[in-house]
Amino acid sequence: MIHPTAEIDPDARIADGVHVGAWSIIGAGVEIGEDTRIGSHVVISGPTRIGKNNRIFQFNSIGDIPQDKKYSGEVSRLEIGDGNLIREFCTFNRGTDGGGGVTRIGSDNWIMAYVHVAHDCQVGSGTTMANGTTLAGHVVAGDHVTFGAFTVVHQFCAIGDHSFSAMGSVIFKDVPPFVTVAGNSARPHGLNTEGLKRRGFDAETLRELRRAYKAIYKQGLTVEQAIAAMKETAATVPEVALLRNFVAASSRGIVR
Repeated sequence: MIHPTAEIDPDARIADGVHVGAWSIIGAGVEIGEDTRIGSHVVISGPTRIGKNNRIFQFNSIGDIPQDKKYSGEVSRLEIGDGNLIREFCTFNRGTDGGGGVTRIGSDNWIMAYVHVAHDCQVGSGTTMANGTTLAGHVVAGDHVTFGAFTVVHQFCAIGDHSFSAMGSVIFKDVPPFVTVAGNSARPHGLNTEGLKRRGFDAETLRELRRAYKAIYKQGLTVEQAIAAMKETAATVPEVALLRNFVAASSRGIVR
């Protein structure tokens, strides 16, 4: 399971069934769960915890120190869940004191080549991050988000569940759940309708989400007025409540 050229620190904890490829380096403070497969020339630095059944391809740098000039050697960590597929040349950094000390990536994510997840990011589960996606520090991305190739997200932005960014999007503001954005700077382009249909959202829910989208973007309302307009529907439709609560909680402001 462990290639003879791989270097495994004695302080690393490697579970049963883990494969480690040629010339990979697993550092002190790294934990790797059952049946995870590590390709060749992968460097994993600790403290980092990786769950089970992940597939990590060759030439990745995982769990190294943050690219933050304020970082001064404090202990921080990276946590990765289960069932992720991580393609070549990705870089995932540990957290910082100022951001809570931990970078997290959830489970069942499809992460393509050359993706960068910076310090203190919190990435949910079921996301797709196409080639070249870049998340700056402190980005929070929800579940089932799709990032088109070469999407760039500014630090401290929040990206809502089930949202979609088109290829080459540059995001400076928060992206509400269920919304599609595109461009530089990214602007809203309707609901992520196809993605929602594929995930089993029924026609009535989609109809209510369209009404909520129109309140935010199509009726000339202020954000506060749009929040008020969604109040009644949010009481009975959880998806509209999720959208409304996200908009109300946004500190950066939403894409508009």
